[in-house]
Amino acid sequence: MIYQNTQNENTQNQFSNAIKELQLGKLLRKSNIKKSCGISAYDVFQFLLLLVFQGKNLFRFLNSKHKEQAVSKNTYYRFLNETSYNWSRFLLLLAVKVTTAFDKLTRPERVQVLILDDSVIKRNRSKSVELLARVYDHVEHKCQRGFTMLTLGWSDGYSFIPTGFNMLSSATKCNRYNEISDTIDRRSNGYRIRKESMMHKTDAAVLLVKNALNVGIKAQYVLMDTWFTTEPMISEILNLGLDTIGMVKQLKQRYTYNGKPYKLSELKKFVNFEGAGNIFGSLTVTTKTGIPVKIVFVRNRNKKSECLYVLSTDLSLSDAEIVRIYGNRWSIECFFKSSKSFLKLGTEFQSHNYGAMVSHTTIVFTRYIILEWIRRNQNDQKTYGELFFMFCDDIQDMELTNALQSLMALFVEHISNLSADITSVIKCKVSEWITSQASFVQALFGNICWES
Repeated sequence: MIYQNTQNENTQNQFSNAIKELQLGKLLRKSNIKKSCGISAYDVFQFLLLLVFQGKNLFRFLNSKHKEQAVSKNTYYRFLNETSYNWSRFLLLLAVKVTTAFDKLTRPERVQVLILDDSVIKRNRSKSVELLARVYDHVEHKCQRGFTMLTLGWSDGYSFIPTGFNMLSSATKCNRYNEISDTIDRRSNGYRIRKESMMHKTDAAVLLVKNALNVGIKAQYVLMDTWFTTEPMISEILNLGLDTIGMVKQLKQRYTYNGKPYKLSELKKFVNFEGAGNIFGSLTVTTKTGIPVKIVFVRNRNKKSECLYVLSTDLSLSDAEIVRIYGNRWSIECFFKSSKSFLKLGTEFQSHNYGAMVSHTTIVFTRYIILEWIRRNQNDQKTYGELFFMFCDDIQDMELTNALQSLMALFVEHISNLSADITSVIKCKVSEWITSQASFVQALFGNICWES
Protein backbone atom coordinates (compact mmCIF):
# COMPACT_ATOMS: atom_id res chain seq x y z
CA MET A 1 0.00 0.00 0.00
CA ILE A 2 1.03 3.63 0.40
CA TYR A 3 3.29 2.60 3.27
CA GLN A 4 5.69 0.70 1.01
CA ASN A 5 7.14 4.06 -0.11
CA THR A 6 10.28 4.16 2.02
CA GLN A 7 12.14 6.67 -0.14
CA ASN A 8 9.28 8.97 -1.12
CA GLU A 9 7.21 9.69 1.98
CA ASN A 10 5.05 12.45 0.51
CA THR A 11 1.91 10.34 0.03
CA GLN A 12 2.32 8.46 3.30
CA ASN A 13 2.79 11.62 5.32
CA GLN A 14 -0.13 13.47 3.75
CA PHE A 15 -2.59 10.62 4.21
CA SER A 16 -1.37 9.62 7.65
CA ASN A 17 -1.53 13.25 8.79
CA ALA A 18 -5.03 13.65 7.38
CA ILE A 19 -6.22 10.43 9.04
CA LYS A 20 -4.75 11.55 12.38
CA GLU A 21 -6.17 15.07 12.10
CA LEU A 22 -9.63 13.75 11.29
CA GLN A 23 -9.37 11.07 14.01
CA LEU A 24 -10.91 8.37 11.83
CA GLY A 25 -10.20 5.69 14.42
CA LYS A 26 -12.26 7.52 17.00
CA LEU A 27 -15.10 8.11 14.55
CA LEU A 28 -15.12 4.41 13.65
CA ARG A 29 -15.48 3.42 17.30
CA LYS A 30 -18.31 5.91 17.80
CA SER A 31 -20.10 4.25 14.87
CA ASN A 32 -19.69 0.76 16.38
CA ILE A 33 -17.16 -0.17 13.68
CA LYS A 34 -14.80 -2.29 15.74
CA LYS A 35 -13.61 -5.86 16.21
CA SER A 36 -12.96 -7.59 19.53
CA CYS A 37 -10.19 -9.93 18.33
CA GLY A 38 -7.70 -10.41 15.53
CA ILE A 39 -6.82 -7.50 13.23
CA SER A 40 -8.49 -4.24 14.21
CA ALA A 41 -11.32 -2.74 12.20
CA TYR A 42 -9.24 0.43 11.86
CA ASP A 43 -6.43 -1.45 10.08
CA VAL A 44 -8.86 -3.17 7.73
CA PHE A 45 -10.58 0.13 7.00
CA GLN A 46 -7.27 1.88 6.33
CA PHE A 47 -6.18 -0.88 3.95
CA LEU A 48 -9.42 -0.63 1.95
CA LEU A 49 -9.27 3.16 2.05
CA LEU A 50 -5.84 3.26 0.38
CA LEU A 51 -6.31 0.27 -1.93
CA VAL A 52 -7.43 2.41 -4.86
CA PHE A 53 -4.05 4.20 -5.06
CA GLN A 54 -2.28 0.89 -5.59
CA GLY A 55 -3.84 0.53 -9.03
CA LYS A 56 -5.09 -2.99 -8.22
CA ASN A 57 -8.32 -4.44 -6.94
CA LEU A 58 -8.35 -6.68 -3.87
CA PHE A 59 -7.94 -9.90 -5.88
CA ARG A 60 -4.90 -8.60 -7.78
CA PHE A 61 -3.31 -7.18 -4.66
CA LEU A 62 -3.64 -10.46 -2.75
CA ASN A 63 -1.87 -12.20 -5.63
CA SER A 64 0.91 -9.62 -5.98
CA LYS A 65 4.34 -9.51 -4.35
CA HIS A 66 2.94 -7.17 -1.67
CA LYS A 67 0.40 -9.71 -0.41
CA GLU A 68 2.27 -10.09 2.90
CA GLN A 69 1.01 -6.62 3.81
CA ALA A 70 -2.60 -7.86 3.70
CA VAL A 71 -4.63 -10.45 5.53
CA SER A 72 -7.03 -13.02 4.09
CA LYS A 73 -9.73 -12.08 1.59
CA ASN A 74 -12.45 -13.36 3.93
CA THR A 75 -11.40 -10.83 6.57
CA TYR A 76 -12.10 -7.91 4.24
CA TYR A 77 -15.42 -9.27 3.03
CA ARG A 78 -16.58 -10.03 6.58
CA PHE A 79 -15.70 -6.44 7.44
CA LEU A 80 -17.75 -5.09 4.50
CA ASN A 81 -20.70 -7.41 5.19
CA GLU A 82 -20.96 -6.76 8.95
CA THR A 83 -24.52 -5.66 9.82
CA SER A 84 -23.76 -4.08 13.21
CA TYR A 85 -21.63 -1.28 11.75
CA ASN A 86 -23.34 2.11 11.45
CA TRP A 87 -21.78 3.52 8.26
CA SER A 88 -24.27 6.36 7.88
CA ARG A 89 -23.35 7.66 11.35
CA PHE A 90 -19.64 7.43 10.53
CA LEU A 91 -20.06 9.49 7.36
CA LEU A 92 -22.16 12.09 9.17
CA LEU A 93 -19.60 12.43 11.99
CA LEU A 94 -16.77 12.78 9.49
CA ALA A 95 -18.73 15.31 7.42
CA VAL A 96 -19.61 17.52 10.38
CA LYS A 97 -15.98 17.47 11.54
CA VAL A 98 -14.69 18.55 8.13
CA THR A 99 -17.39 21.13 7.42
CA THR A 100 -16.86 22.71 10.85
CA ALA A 101 -13.15 23.04 10.10
CA PHE A 102 -13.84 24.50 6.64
CA ASP A 103 -16.34 26.94 8.14
CA LYS A 104 -13.50 28.53 10.11
CA LEU A 105 -11.53 29.11 6.89
CA THR A 106 -14.24 31.13 5.15
CA ARG A 107 -15.84 34.52 5.69
CA PRO A 108 -19.00 34.56 7.83
CA GLU A 109 -21.07 36.02 4.99
CA ARG A 110 -20.20 33.16 2.63
CA VAL A 111 -23.26 31.08 1.75
CA GLN A 112 -23.29 27.42 2.77
CA VAL A 113 -25.66 25.02 1.01
CA LEU A 114 -26.83 21.43 0.98
CA ILE A 115 -27.02 19.86 -2.48
CA LEU A 116 -29.34 16.99 -3.32
CA ASP A 117 -28.98 14.77 -6.37
CA ASP A 118 -28.93 11.13 -7.46
CA SER A 119 -26.90 8.91 -9.77
CA VAL A 120 -27.47 5.37 -11.04
CA ILE A 121 -25.12 2.56 -9.98
CA LYS A 122 -25.46 -0.01 -12.74
CA ARG A 123 -25.42 -3.78 -12.14
CA ASN A 124 -26.80 -4.89 -15.51
CA ARG A 125 -24.92 -8.21 -15.50
CA SER A 126 -26.09 -9.16 -12.01
CA LYS A 127 -28.98 -11.40 -11.06
CA SER A 128 -28.70 -12.43 -7.42
CA VAL A 129 -27.64 -9.11 -5.84
CA GLU A 130 -29.62 -8.35 -2.71
CA LEU A 131 -32.36 -5.71 -3.34
CA LEU A 132 -31.34 -5.38 -7.00
CA ALA A 133 -34.00 -3.30 -8.75
CA ARG A 134 -35.12 -1.91 -12.07
CA VAL A 135 -34.36 1.82 -11.93
CA TYR A 136 -34.69 4.60 -14.47
CA ASP A 137 -31.55 6.33 -15.71
CA HIS A 138 -32.34 9.98 -16.51
CA VAL A 139 -29.02 10.37 -18.36
CA GLU A 140 -29.49 7.53 -20.83
CA HIS A 141 -33.31 7.75 -20.67
CA LYS A 142 -33.85 4.05 -20.15
CA CYS A 143 -34.24 1.54 -17.33
CA GLN A 144 -31.20 -0.18 -15.84
CA ARG A 145 -30.53 -2.95 -13.36
CA GLY A 146 -28.90 -1.49 -10.30
CA PHE A 147 -29.50 1.13 -7.62
CA THR A 148 -30.25 4.84 -7.43
CA MET A 149 -27.59 6.42 -5.23
CA LEU A 150 -29.36 9.38 -3.65
CA THR A 151 -26.68 11.70 -2.25
CA LEU A 152 -26.67 14.79 -0.07
CA GLY A 153 -23.60 17.01 0.09
CA TRP A 154 -22.45 20.26 1.69
CA SER A 155 -20.70 23.07 -0.15
CA ASP A 156 -19.38 26.55 0.61
CA GLY A 157 -18.71 27.32 -3.05
CA TYR A 158 -15.13 26.08 -2.86
CA SER A 159 -15.31 22.60 -1.33
CA PHE A 160 -17.85 19.81 -1.63
CA ILE A 161 -18.30 17.27 1.18
CA PRO A 162 -20.74 14.33 0.92
CA THR A 163 -22.77 14.09 4.12
CA GLY A 164 -24.97 11.08 3.46
CA PHE A 165 -26.45 8.78 0.86
CA ASN A 166 -29.12 6.16 0.37
CA MET A 167 -28.50 3.30 -2.07
CA LEU A 168 -32.14 3.19 -3.17
CA SER A 169 -33.62 -0.03 -4.49
CA SER A 170 -37.27 0.52 -5.39
CA ALA A 171 -40.36 1.33 -3.36
CA THR A 172 -42.42 -0.76 -5.80
CA LYS A 173 -42.11 -4.48 -5.10
CA CYS A 174 -42.59 -5.55 -8.71
CA ASN A 175 -39.50 -3.50 -9.68
CA ARG A 176 -37.26 -5.38 -7.22
CA TYR A 177 -35.58 -8.51 -8.51
CA ASN A 178 -34.55 -9.67 -5.02
CA GLU A 179 -35.66 -8.92 -1.47
CA ILE A 180 -33.85 -8.57 1.85
CA SER A 181 -31.86 -11.64 2.85
CA ASP A 182 -33.55 -13.80 5.49
CA THR A 183 -30.30 -14.05 7.47
CA ILE A 184 -30.27 -10.33 8.41
CA ASP A 185 -31.03 -9.58 12.06
CA ARG A 186 -33.97 -7.16 12.12
CA ARG A 187 -32.52 -5.35 15.13
CA SER A 188 -29.28 -4.45 13.35
CA ASN A 189 -28.13 -1.34 11.50
CA GLY A 190 -27.84 -3.49 8.38
CA TYR A 191 -31.56 -4.23 8.39
CA ARG A 192 -32.39 -0.55 8.97
CA ILE A 193 -30.47 0.64 5.91
CA ARG A 194 -32.12 -2.11 3.84
CA LYS A 195 -35.57 -0.91 4.88
CA GLU A 196 -34.58 2.69 4.09
CA SER A 197 -33.51 1.61 0.61
CA MET A 198 -37.16 0.84 -0.19
CA MET A 199 -38.38 4.32 0.70
CA HIS A 200 -39.74 6.72 -1.89
CA LYS A 201 -37.01 8.98 -3.21
CA THR A 202 -38.53 12.19 -1.84
CA ASP A 203 -39.01 10.69 1.64
CA ALA A 204 -35.42 9.42 1.62
CA ALA A 205 -34.20 12.87 0.53
CA VAL A 206 -35.97 14.61 3.39
CA LEU A 207 -34.52 12.07 5.84
CA LEU A 208 -30.99 12.80 4.59
CA VAL A 209 -31.49 16.53 5.13
CA LYS A 210 -32.90 15.92 8.63
CA ASN A 211 -29.95 13.74 9.60
CA ALA A 212 -27.46 16.34 8.38
CA LEU A 213 -29.12 19.12 10.35
CA ASN A 214 -29.42 16.97 13.49
CA VAL A 215 -25.65 16.41 13.72
CA GLY A 216 -24.94 20.14 13.37
CA ILE A 217 -24.09 20.67 9.70
CA LYS A 218 -24.80 24.32 8.89
CA ALA A 219 -26.52 25.47 5.71
CA GLN A 220 -28.95 28.16 4.56
CA TYR A 221 -30.26 26.63 1.35
CA VAL A 222 -30.98 23.27 -0.26
CA LEU A 223 -30.12 23.14 -3.98
CA MET A 224 -32.06 20.71 -6.18
CA ASP A 225 -32.51 19.89 -9.85
CA THR A 226 -35.81 19.78 -11.73
CA TRP A 227 -36.78 16.30 -10.47
CA PHE A 228 -36.77 17.32 -6.79
CA THR A 229 -38.05 20.89 -7.17
CA THR A 230 -41.72 20.16 -6.59
CA GLU A 231 -44.22 21.85 -4.31
CA PRO A 232 -44.46 19.00 -1.73
CA MET A 233 -40.66 18.79 -1.55
CA ILE A 234 -40.32 22.57 -1.18
CA SER A 235 -42.86 22.48 1.65
CA GLU A 236 -40.93 19.73 3.47
CA ILE A 237 -37.64 21.65 3.22
CA LEU A 238 -39.26 24.85 4.48
CA ASN A 239 -40.60 22.96 7.51
CA LEU A 240 -36.99 22.04 8.34
CA GLY A 241 -36.04 25.73 8.48
CA LEU A 242 -34.15 25.93 5.18
CA ASP A 243 -34.88 27.78 1.96
CA THR A 244 -34.88 26.08 -1.42
CA ILE A 245 -33.27 27.05 -4.70
CA GLY A 246 -33.94 24.77 -7.64
CA MET A 247 -34.63 24.63 -11.33
CA VAL A 248 -38.21 23.92 -12.37
CA LYS A 249 -39.61 22.31 -15.51
CA GLN A 250 -42.29 23.74 -17.74
CA LEU A 251 -45.04 21.31 -16.75
CA LYS A 252 -48.75 21.68 -15.97
CA GLN A 253 -48.27 23.31 -12.57
CA ARG A 254 -49.80 26.77 -12.09
CA TYR A 255 -48.36 29.80 -10.29
CA THR A 256 -50.52 32.66 -9.10
CA TYR A 257 -49.44 36.13 -10.31
CA ASN A 258 -51.57 39.23 -9.72
CA GLY A 259 -54.41 37.00 -8.56
CA LYS A 260 -54.49 34.79 -11.67
CA PRO A 261 -53.00 31.31 -12.29
CA TYR A 262 -50.40 30.95 -15.04
CA LYS A 263 -48.14 28.27 -16.46
CA LEU A 264 -44.42 28.97 -16.64
CA SER A 265 -44.68 29.56 -20.38
CA GLU A 266 -47.47 32.06 -19.79
CA LEU A 267 -45.48 33.96 -17.17
CA LYS A 268 -42.83 34.75 -19.79
CA LYS A 269 -45.01 37.49 -21.27
CA PHE A 270 -44.53 39.57 -18.11
CA VAL A 271 -40.73 39.56 -18.54
CA ASN A 272 -38.71 41.61 -21.02
CA PHE A 273 -36.51 39.27 -23.09
CA GLU A 274 -34.90 41.97 -25.21
CA GLY A 275 -31.93 42.47 -22.89
CA ALA A 276 -28.48 41.25 -23.86
CA GLY A 277 -27.70 39.74 -20.45
CA ASN A 278 -28.06 36.14 -19.36
CA ILE A 279 -30.64 37.00 -16.68
CA PHE A 280 -33.82 38.44 -18.17
CA GLY A 281 -35.68 39.18 -14.94
CA SER A 282 -37.84 37.63 -12.24
CA LEU A 283 -41.38 37.44 -10.92
CA THR A 284 -42.67 36.86 -7.40
CA VAL A 285 -45.53 34.35 -7.51
CA THR A 286 -47.27 31.88 -5.21
CA THR A 287 -47.66 28.14 -5.63
CA LYS A 288 -50.92 26.22 -5.52
CA THR A 289 -50.76 25.86 -1.73
CA GLY A 290 -49.79 29.51 -1.22
CA ILE A 291 -46.00 29.31 -0.89
CA PRO A 292 -44.44 32.61 -2.09
CA VAL A 293 -41.50 32.00 -4.46
CA LYS A 294 -39.38 34.04 -6.84
CA ILE A 295 -38.85 32.66 -10.35
CA VAL A 296 -35.79 33.92 -12.24
CA PHE A 297 -35.76 33.68 -16.03
CA VAL A 298 -32.30 32.77 -17.35
CA ARG A 299 -31.00 32.43 -20.90
CA ASN A 300 -30.67 28.85 -22.13
CA ARG A 301 -27.37 28.85 -23.98
CA ASN A 302 -28.03 25.41 -25.48
CA LYS A 303 -31.38 26.37 -26.97
CA LYS A 304 -31.91 30.08 -27.43
CA SER A 305 -35.61 29.70 -28.21
CA GLU A 306 -36.19 28.61 -24.61
CA CYS A 307 -35.20 29.88 -21.19
CA LEU A 308 -34.43 28.27 -17.83
CA TYR A 309 -36.49 28.84 -14.69
CA VAL A 310 -34.72 29.01 -11.32
CA LEU A 311 -37.00 29.06 -8.29
CA SER A 312 -36.12 30.45 -4.86
CA THR A 313 -38.16 30.52 -1.66
CA ASP A 314 -35.93 33.32 -0.31
CA LEU A 315 -37.53 36.43 -1.79
CA SER A 316 -34.87 38.76 -0.40
CA LEU A 317 -32.17 37.49 -2.76
CA SER A 318 -31.39 39.35 -5.95
CA ASP A 319 -31.75 37.62 -9.31
CA ALA A 320 -27.98 37.44 -9.82
CA GLU A 321 -27.44 36.05 -6.31
CA ILE A 322 -30.02 33.30 -6.84
CA VAL A 323 -28.30 32.22 -10.06
CA ARG A 324 -24.86 32.43 -8.43
CA ILE A 325 -25.89 30.26 -5.47
CA TYR A 326 -27.60 27.73 -7.72
CA GLY A 327 -24.35 27.44 -9.67
CA ASN A 328 -22.87 25.64 -6.64
CA ARG A 329 -25.05 22.64 -7.50
CA TRP A 330 -22.58 21.68 -10.22
CA SER A 331 -20.10 20.55 -7.56
CA ILE A 332 -22.12 17.40 -6.89
CA GLU A 333 -21.92 16.48 -10.59
CA CYS A 334 -18.13 16.83 -10.37
CA PHE A 335 -18.24 14.66 -7.25
CA PHE A 336 -20.09 11.86 -9.08
CA LYS A 337 -17.67 12.05 -12.00
CA SER A 338 -14.57 11.95 -9.78
CA SER A 339 -15.89 9.14 -7.58
CA LYS A 340 -16.78 6.92 -10.53
CA SER A 341 -13.77 7.71 -12.74
CA PHE A 342 -10.96 7.79 -10.16
CA LEU A 343 -12.17 6.32 -6.85
CA LYS A 344 -13.90 3.24 -8.35
CA LEU A 345 -17.37 3.91 -7.01
CA GLY A 346 -19.55 0.93 -7.88
CA THR A 347 -16.79 -1.02 -9.64
CA GLU A 348 -14.10 -1.89 -7.07
CA PHE A 349 -16.16 -4.67 -5.42
CA GLN A 350 -18.91 -6.68 -7.09
CA SER A 351 -20.50 -8.11 -3.97
CA HIS A 352 -23.99 -9.64 -3.87
CA ASN A 353 -24.47 -8.32 -0.34
CA TYR A 354 -26.31 -4.99 -0.04
CA GLY A 355 -24.46 -4.11 3.16
CA ALA A 356 -21.10 -4.54 1.42
CA MET A 357 -22.15 -2.05 -1.26
CA VAL A 358 -23.09 0.50 1.40
CA SER A 359 -19.80 -0.09 3.23
CA HIS A 360 -17.74 0.33 0.08
CA THR A 361 -19.64 3.48 -0.95
CA THR A 362 -18.86 4.99 2.45
CA ILE A 363 -15.17 4.15 1.98
CA VAL A 364 -15.21 5.83 -1.46
CA PHE A 365 -16.86 8.93 0.03
CA THR A 366 -14.20 8.96 2.76
CA ARG A 367 -11.46 8.88 0.10
CA TYR A 368 -13.04 11.90 -1.54
CA ILE A 369 -13.30 13.78 1.75
CA ILE A 370 -9.63 13.12 2.57
CA LEU A 371 -8.55 14.32 -0.89
CA GLU A 372 -10.65 17.46 -0.40
CA TRP A 373 -9.15 17.94 3.09
CA ILE A 374 -5.62 17.74 1.66
CA ARG A 375 -6.50 20.03 -1.26
CA ARG A 376 -8.09 22.63 1.02
CA ASN A 377 -5.22 22.60 3.52
CA GLN A 378 -2.64 22.92 0.74
CA ASN A 379 -4.61 25.82 -0.76
CA ASP A 380 -3.75 24.69 -4.30
CA GLN A 381 -5.77 24.51 -7.51
CA LYS A 382 -5.33 20.81 -8.29
CA THR A 383 -8.32 19.00 -9.68
CA TYR A 384 -9.35 15.76 -8.02
CA GLY A 385 -8.03 13.81 -10.99
CA GLU A 386 -4.60 15.47 -10.75
CA LEU A 387 -4.48 14.89 -7.01
CA PHE A 388 -5.49 11.24 -7.44
CA PHE A 389 -2.87 10.55 -10.10
CA MET A 390 -0.21 12.38 -8.08
CA PHE A 391 -0.64 9.85 -5.26
CA CYS A 392 -0.69 6.95 -7.73
CA ASP A 393 2.49 8.30 -9.33
CA ASP A 394 4.28 8.23 -5.98
CA ILE A 395 3.75 4.47 -5.88
CA GLN A 396 4.63 3.94 -9.52
CA ASP A 397 7.82 6.03 -9.19
CA MET A 398 8.95 3.81 -6.36
CA GLU A 399 8.36 0.71 -8.48
CA LEU A 400 10.30 2.29 -11.36
CA THR A 401 13.40 2.92 -9.22
CA ASN A 402 13.45 -0.70 -8.10
CA ALA A 403 13.05 -1.81 -11.70
CA LEU A 404 15.94 0.40 -12.90
CA GLN A 405 18.26 -0.89 -10.19
CA SER A 406 17.37 -4.51 -10.97
CA LEU A 407 17.80 -3.91 -14.70
CA MET A 408 21.23 -2.32 -14.23
CA ALA A 409 22.40 -5.14 -11.94
CA LEU A 410 21.32 -7.69 -14.56
CA PHE A 411 23.09 -5.66 -17.26
CA VAL A 412 26.37 -5.56 -15.28
CA GLU A 413 26.19 -9.30 -14.68
CA HIS A 414 25.80 -10.10 -18.38
CA ILE A 415 28.52 -7.79 -19.79
CA SER A 416 31.05 -9.51 -17.55
CA ASN A 417 30.91 -12.46 -19.96
CA LEU A 418 31.95 -10.34 -22.97
CA SER A 419 35.48 -9.69 -24.20
CA ALA A 420 37.62 -7.12 -22.41
CA ASP A 421 37.63 -4.62 -25.32
CA ILE A 422 33.84 -4.61 -25.74
CA THR A 423 33.32 -4.48 -21.97
CA SER A 424 35.63 -1.47 -21.66
CA VAL A 425 33.70 0.49 -24.30
CA ILE A 426 30.31 -0.37 -22.77
CA LYS A 427 31.51 0.61 -19.28
CA CYS A 428 32.77 3.94 -20.61
CA LYS A 429 29.51 4.74 -22.39
CA VAL A 430 27.35 3.71 -19.42
CA SER A 431 29.47 5.80 -17.04
CA GLU A 432 29.09 8.81 -19.33
CA TRP A 433 25.31 8.28 -19.47
CA ILE A 434 25.03 8.01 -15.67
CA THR A 435 27.10 11.19 -15.24
CA SER A 436 24.76 13.10 -17.56
CA GLN A 437 21.65 12.14 -15.57
CA ALA A 438 20.00 13.94 -12.67
CA SER A 439 21.42 13.48 -9.21
CA PHE A 440 18.67 11.11 -8.03
CA VAL A 441 19.35 8.82 -11.03
CA GLN A 442 23.07 8.87 -10.29
CA ALA A 443 22.29 7.90 -6.69
CA LEU A 444 20.42 4.82 -7.90
CA PHE A 445 23.54 3.46 -9.60
CA GLY A 446 26.12 4.68 -7.10
CA ASN A 447 26.87 1.18 -5.79
CA ILE A 448 27.46 -0.54 -9.15
CA CYS A 449 30.34 -3.00 -9.05
CA TRP A 450 31.92 -3.52 -12.49
CA GLU A 451 34.11 -6.44 -11.38
CA SER A 452 32.80 -9.95 -11.99
